[in-house]
Amino acid sequence: MGTFKKQFEEEITKKLEAELGDKNPMAVPHVIKIMVNASSRDFLTDKKNIEKMREDLSLITGQTPKISRARISVATFKLREGDEIGMSVTLRGQRMYDFLEKLVKIVFPNVRDFNGISAKAFDGRGNLSIGFTEDTVFPEIDPGKVDKIRSLQITIVTSARTDERGKALLLAFGFPFKKGGSSD
Repeated sequence: MGTFKKQFEEEITKKLEAELGDKNPMAVPHVIKIMVNASSRDFLTDKKNIEKMREDLSLITGQTPKISRARISVATFKLREGDEIGMSVTLRGQRMYDFLEKLVKIVFPNVRDFNGISAKAFDGRGNLSIGFTEDTVFPEIDPGKVDKIRSLQITIVTSARTDERGKALLLAFGFPFKKGGSSD
């Protein structure tokens, strides 16, 4: 891996510059960071679930995740202040481009019954959020050793100010979007 950053700098920037009508190469949208988050109700019941998800997230991203703790207690959810309720990893630089390449070339083709990413997954400012119901679609996770299916969310933050510019950037990277109008 490692070709996505080089490809972006040499080919995609020029292609997007012509496609979007930007005269300045610095105005072309680019990926700023990728955030990978995981949270589960099972974290409260057993601490082994937290450790297993921490291992899985470390394998998937190549970084140790940051643990998120509850700020307030909520009795109806049996949640106490300070309980570990989630974890997140922020990828930047070369690891970010390697993760993008893994998503496009390995993960999306391995998702069962995958028809493409919906255009509704954009937030209105060019950032894309994708949810995976199973983390076993990632090649680092051995499906034979999985004790419980865990989900995770991925947010790709771009410098694009509109969904159309963000979609154009991700299409240039090879992201598979659903065919049809923007109302998919």
